Amino acid sequence: MRIIKVLRVVLMVVLAFPMGAFAERTRLKPGNNAYTPAQDVEMGRQAAAEVEQAYPMLNIGQVDDYLDRLGRRLAGYAPGEKFPYQFKCVNDASINAFALPGGFLFVNRGTIEAADNEAELAGVIGHEIGHVALRHGTNQLTKSQKTQGLAQIGSLVLGSIIGNQTLGSLAQLGVGLGANSVLLKYSRDAEREADLIGTQILYDAGYNPEYMAEFFTKLESGDRGSDFFSDHPNPDKRMQKIREEIAKLGRASMGDASDSEEFQRIKQYVQSLPAAPSAEEWARTQQGNVSGQGGQPTGQASGGGGRYTPPPQPSTRYRNFRSGYISLSHPDNWQTSGSDQEFALLPERGAVQVGNNAPALAYGANFAVHISGNRRDLKQATDQLAQSIQKSNPNMRLSRDRGQIQVAGQAALSRVYVNESPLGGREVDWLVTMLRPEGLAYFIFVAPEADFAAYQQTFQGILDSAKFQ
Repeated sequence: MRIIKVLRVVLMVVLAFPMGAFAERTRLKPGNNAYTPAQDVEMGRQAAAEVEQAYPMLNIGQVDDYLDRLGRRLAGYAPGEKFPYQFKCVNDASINAFALPGGFLFVNRGTIEAADNEAELAGVIGHEIGHVALRHGTNQLTKSQKTQGLAQIGSLVLGSIIGNQTLGSLAQLGVGLGANSVLLKYSRDAEREADLIGTQILYDAGYNPEYMAEFFTKLESGDRGSDFFSDHPNPDKRMQKIREEIAKLGRASMGDASDSEEFQRIKQYVQSLPAAPSAEEWARTQQGNVSGQGGQPTGQASGGGGRYTPPPQPSTRYRNFRSGYISLSHPDNWQTSGSDQEFALLPERGAVQVGNNAPALAYGANFAVHISGNRRDLKQATDQLAQSIQKSNPNMRLSRDRGQIQVAGQAALSRVYVNESPLGGREVDWLVTMLRPEGLAYFIFVAPEADFAAYQQTFQGILDSAKFQ
């Protein structure tokens, strides 16, 4: 009798709690990281601003609002740091999504259209939240710094600063936008971890995580998943691992939510819109684009079929600009873009599109701080920076070493390089460097070789006006 009573007590205790309460979910935590969560947020915010300039954003309130509500609800179940998550839609027909450090997530319109229900879309978003929660972007950057050295990491993008609209705002950190980005190119282990976190998030949010596995299976079986898997290396036994995690969580207490009327309404609305542009079509719509064969510019403006029109002459009226790190004056018909320590000064049509590559700087200037520079020897630090740039610009050659000059009341080095111009022919790149407590601060002034003399006075005026804050 006593044994029976004991068994009854045990049975009552077991029945009082759902099976999921006893399940041992896979415990994951962020890997080694040289950056703070606050730096993740700042880095992600800067990159997100660049994404919204470089990508065709849908910019329809009801779609972005829906993604933001769904995403924030899912992010509420994410482990670790409580990042300021935000979610926006990219007007791209491919099935893809990506997350920047600090919680800035972008979902392609094609992903909404391809999902059969809200749970499938939630699975993709949950996976991306997993990357943010586990801080995979800055973890990957930390690993790269250790194995390659920060100077080499900088070369991933610094080499493009001379000819890249993806401005130097993240160049010093090795951050570029796209599948080859240090912050976005994850290992299969990172993808597996993001799958597991995504599974747990869906489970805790009341969705059936099986839909996440089904959506990935659907992508694997068709051509439309090629964009997703090109950016998200497919882990071995992906579906099996997701289903093993579901079993750990406890099927008996698993939610069965799969869809919502709002999702179907948003999907139907998105499908009713004009077709999303392809990458090539989007490039052709950008002002000042230059088309070419095989990635080589021809000088034809791809937006309207006419020849590329150079920027208007720099205005003789100047406008004051303060970045918070440095102040200067620039022509009032030029624009600034970037952040405190990394920004560009661009005339209209100063950046051009070459084929499917990122927009390239043809006229204008970049300013940045190279944090890996030697902070005691100006010449050595400048040599290191130049080597980093030349790795991605193999045709860049030193034309003239002007030696030491004065900028903002301190010693600076002035060097002139020649390089290939995105407009065809050659360009002149004037590099000016200064040692600062934070690292090597530098300007790069760029113009086609035939026009550089006409811009020289403007460039010198910008340099003469510079003052560090």
